[in-house]
Amino acid sequence: MTSTGLLRHSRTRQRRKVLISGASIAGPALAFWLNRYGYEVTVVEKSATIRDGGYPIDVRGTALEVVRRMGILPRLRDAHIDLRRMTFLDEDGSEVASVDPHTVTGGVARQDLEVRRGDLTTALHAGVRDDVEFLFDDSVDTLDQSGRSGHGVDVTFRSGSTRTYDLVFGADGLHSRTRGFLFGPEEQFHHYLGYCFAGFTMPNTFGLSREATMWNTPGRAAALYAVGDVGDSEAVHAFLNFAHPEPPYDAFRNPRAQRDLVAKVFADAGWEVPGILAAMHDADDLFFDTVSQIRMPHWSSGRVALLGDAAYAPSFLTGQGSSLALVGAYMLAASLADHRDHNAAFAAYEHSTREFVTLNQNQVGKGDATLFPTTAEALEHRNNMLRDLSTMPTAPSGKGRPAHSALTLPDLNSLALPTG
Repeated sequence: MTSTGLLRHSRTRQRRKVLISGASIAGPALAFWLNRYGYEVTVVEKSATIRDGGYPIDVRGTALEVVRRMGILPRLRDAHIDLRRMTFLDEDGSEVASVDPHTVTGGVARQDLEVRRGDLTTALHAGVRDDVEFLFDDSVDTLDQSGRSGHGVDVTFRSGSTRTYDLVFGADGLHSRTRGFLFGPEEQFHHYLGYCFAGFTMPNTFGLSREATMWNTPGRAAALYAVGDVGDSEAVHAFLNFAHPEPPYDAFRNPRAQRDLVAKVFADAGWEVPGILAAMHDADDLFFDTVSQIRMPHWSSGRVALLGDAAYAPSFLTGQGSSLALVGAYMLAASLADHRDHNAAFAAYEHSTREFVTLNQNQVGKGDATLFPTTAEALEHRNNMLRDLSTMPTAPSGKGRPAHSALTLPDLNSLALPTG
C-alpha cells in the first residue's frame, strides 16, 4: 500500500480518540503521526503555551530521518546553531584546550543538527496545530481504565472537565505524572547518575561568538553557550553542573532551595562563576533538575503507553534525549498503524524500540561522564585527552554503527492499517 493509500485508508475507518499528555517534543511528534494515521488527537499541556527558547539540543542519527519524513528538516537546518569551537578552562581560568565541538559531542559535522529547544518545539507544533486539538494550561488529574464507559480511558482534567479516550499517551517528561498514575512512585524507575544541573540565560557580556566555554574543577562545571555572533541581542545559555551524592528531592519543587543549593556548591568558585551565580538569582527561566535516566521493564499498561523521557529518559549526558523522543514517537505510531489491537501495538513498539533505547542509555554510567570528572585524577586525564584531541571515541553500538543511528525506521509504504 502506498503512503497515499495508507492515509486514505486511515480516514475511511472510524476515528479513534486519543489523548497525549505533554506538548514538548515527544507529544507533538506523536500527534503528527497519529493524525496522519487517522486518529482524532488531543494534546494537553500544563504550560500556557508552547515553550520557546531553551537550551540547545541535538537531533542526530535516526532522528534526522524522522524529521525529514515529517517535512520539517529544512526549517530545522535553517535554525541550526553553528558552534565553531569549544574551549575548556582550568580552575584559574587558563585555557586547557580549544577544540571542534563535534569531536567532543560525537556528532557528525554537516549532518547532525543542533538547534534551540524552542525552535524544535515550535516546528513540531506548527506541523500539527491546524489538525490537532491542544488544551493549554491544563493537565490530567485522574485516569480510570475501568470506569463509566466500560471501555477506553476516562480522564478528569485539572480544569474539572471529563472525557473518554480510546487510548492515552504519557509524553510528560522525566517526572511524568502519567507514569505515576500507572506504575507508582518515580523512585523505582529513576536511575540517578550522580549530578545536578541548573540552566538559564544571561546577558552576553563575555565577547563570546558561536562558541561554548567550560570551566571545571573536580565535581563542578560552569559553561557558557553563545549561539549567536558578538553584538547580537541574544543572551548566552549559562549552565552549572555539579556532583551530588543523592538527588535533592526537597529542592525539586522549590526554586529558592534550588538557587540556594547551587550557590552553596559554587560559593568559592573562580573565573566568571560569581557573576553567573548573580545572574542565576535574577533569572526568570531557571531550569533545575538531576542528571538521571528512567529505566522501566514495560512502557505500557492497558490502554495507556509512555514515550520520550517519561518512559526512557537517557539524560543530557548522552545528547540523545530529543532524538529518542522523536524516534520513539515514530515507532509507537507505526506500531499502532500496523496493529489495530492496542496490546499488540504496544508490544510491537517495545520490541522494535527497546534495544535502540538501551544502546543510547548505555552511553554513560553513574559518575563517569567524560566532560564532568569528579576527581582531580579524572580531570587531569580528561584534560590530557583534550590537549591531544583529534577525535573522542564514540562508544560502539555493537552493530558497527553509532548508537544514535542503530535503528532503521520502518517504511511507511510497508504498513497496512488493519480494518475493523
